[in-house]
Amino acid sequence: MTDINKCNTCGRWGANLQDNLFTKGSAGRRGVMPPTWRGDTLDYDLPADLRRDEPCDLPALSEQDVMRHYTGLSVLNHHIERGLYPLGSCTMKYNPRINERIAALPGFTTLHPEQDETDIQGLLCALTLLQDALCEITGFDACSLQPAAGAHGEFLGMLTIRAFHLANGDDHRVDVLIPDSAHGTNPASVVMTGMKPVTIASQPDGRLDLAALREAVGPNTAGIMITNPNTLGLFETDIVEVARVVHEAGGRLYMDGANMNAILGKAKPGHMGFDVVHLNLHKTFSTPHGGGGPGAGPICVTEELAPFLPGPDIVQVDGVYGLAGDEGGERPSIHAFYGNIGVCLRALAYILRLGGDGLTRVAERAVLNANYLRKRLEDILQVEHADGCLHEFVATGKDWKDLYGVRTLDIAKRLLDYGVHAPTIYFPLIVEEAMMIEPTETESRETLDAFVEIMREIRREAEESPELLHEAPLITPVSRLDEAGAARKPDLSWYGPCNCG
Repeated sequence: MTDINKCNTCGRWGANLQDNLFTKGSAGRRGVMPPTWRGDTLDYDLPADLRRDEPCDLPALSEQDVMRHYTGLSVLNHHIERGLYPLGSCTMKYNPRINERIAALPGFTTLHPEQDETDIQGLLCALTLLQDALCEITGFDACSLQPAAGAHGEFLGMLTIRAFHLANGDDHRVDVLIPDSAHGTNPASVVMTGMKPVTIASQPDGRLDLAALREAVGPNTAGIMITNPNTLGLFETDIVEVARVVHEAGGRLYMDGANMNAILGKAKPGHMGFDVVHLNLHKTFSTPHGGGGPGAGPICVTEELAPFLPGPDIVQVDGVYGLAGDEGGERPSIHAFYGNIGVCLRALAYILRLGGDGLTRVAERAVLNANYLRKRLEDILQVEHADGCLHEFVATGKDWKDLYGVRTLDIAKRLLDYGVHAPTIYFPLIVEEAMMIEPTETESRETLDAFVEIMREIRREAEESPELLHEAPLITPVSRLDEAGAARKPDLSWYGPCNCG
């Protein structure tokens, strides 16, 4: 059981992880042999009072020991290369290796952020191509690649709308309408810009309530933030009317583009009446984003809002690219330099490799896989709004809870024992015991069928041995954790206590 403890209290393997590099190896063992110093003296630049009196207390290991250690760590967590990762809303799909090779080209990776513009012509050209591609895909006129992630893109989008209203003397426009099914970052982004979120109820079918919208708009309306498709995996079929109502009230429409992968090549936010959209490049356009990063959340806007995007802009004069700053400071940047370039390059590689037809097939396959899985699970899981979905759907474990005392959390934990990452659970908040499932376009029919059989087996376990699910996971490197406690009181030592007590 390499790198895994056996708990002295409960006697279980996998009770917690420890970094055994400090207990492995023996004195004098090493993986690298630096050349012996032949000189008489060493010319140190480091002041004497900052130098160590004794060598560092580091483990002495061979290269093979170190490689085995880190390879072992790499398979302790679930990841997309190990198995299905149907994490709703997050779009954890397979990421083609060619994207990594493109982003790792020396012509990109050896550049310094402060290098002269004459040395980065190829990079600026690539970023311009990406901006143009994103504008074409979304139906907008201008783009900023600066935001570092989706929530950062939301923040910039709302800053842009706020700046537009202030420029028109409408400083009283601070109300931003947000459906009750929205991503949690939406109201947070609104508050951070000094505006006020106003919740709009959903209809029983899961879509925005037009009557509630008409009642909510008024002279203080700055705009609306809406995800389309929404977090239930449903397309907002009244979106054109929503745009008309908000625009007539003087507001602007912001689209949370987290679910853009469902409508690529099928519908453009700019054609629906939106004024701003952010795109999660690390989701829709394929960059690994497990573990909190990396990310990029560029926004695309109408010509009306383009003057309020942050600087600098990439410009081209007589075939030469450059960065046009804003000496007046009225359009400051919101990210160091020009954004997360590596993610942008991966997205460009993905777009160019697939082309327009390929991106359309991405959406078609994502929707097909979600509806196939939804249909196959209908006798195992109760699905909310079962009349169809786009890229994802929301099931509920309410009947499992009522019949067997098994909650959605128990189902999610048991899935880990079967080598499948759990779907998003308890979101959106408007669905009791929610389980948001997104198979993504990269999974095969065989993989989806296997997931169905795993869910069928877990349902059988819930009927016959519900206590098994209460204790799950049973065979993972760590047993069930107190996630809330871990977040509030993290144990950062490598000899953490077992959670059995």
